[in-house]
Amino acid sequence: MVIRDAYALGLRDFGENYVQEFETKRAELSDCPGARYHFIGHLQSNKTKKAAEIFDVIHTVDSAKIARRLDGDAADAGIQVLIEVKLSTELSKAGAAPGEVPALVEAIRGCPHLRLLGLMTMPPWSDDAERSRPYFARLRELAAQNSLQHLSMGMSHDLEVAIEEGATIVRVGTALFGPRNKAT
Repeated sequence: MVIRDAYALGLRDFGENYVQEFETKRAELSDCPGARYHFIGHLQSNKTKKAAEIFDVIHTVDSAKIARRLDGDAADAGIQVLIEVKLSTELSKAGAAPGEVPALVEAIRGCPHLRLLGLMTMPPWSDDAERSRPYFARLRELAAQNSLQHLSMGMSHDLEVAIEEGATIVRVGTALFGPRNKAT
């Protein structure tokens, strides 16, 4: 399994897009102490219970409803979460609107089993990394306005720009593992 190979090389943080797909992998990774598993896909309310069981960090909380469900499903140790913010007009993108962020921050901070780390966004895809910069800069501004430390932004193709704009978490699966193979 590619996660185990990466773990053997020293990686400890791994992102996954699908709850059900990772559920089968998670049981096979019990011998990887210190590994942290991040959910970076869209989280549906009917998947919060399983997500709370198998992930350490959830990057895609986009509503108070999802936050409350995760809080109720979380173990005593709790879950670290990020708010996904939709900064683009693309219909395919999910997330809370920028104007909803302050209320969502307050709602999550009121959940005793959730620990709010910061914000996450997905800019529109472009081969030109510079096109992502305004989205990353806007997310950084929103984080500062809401006293949030972490920014999950940038992927393999635009990680340099994301880091320049303050990313503390980048998602570089394609650079490390190649294009996603949906069968594994």
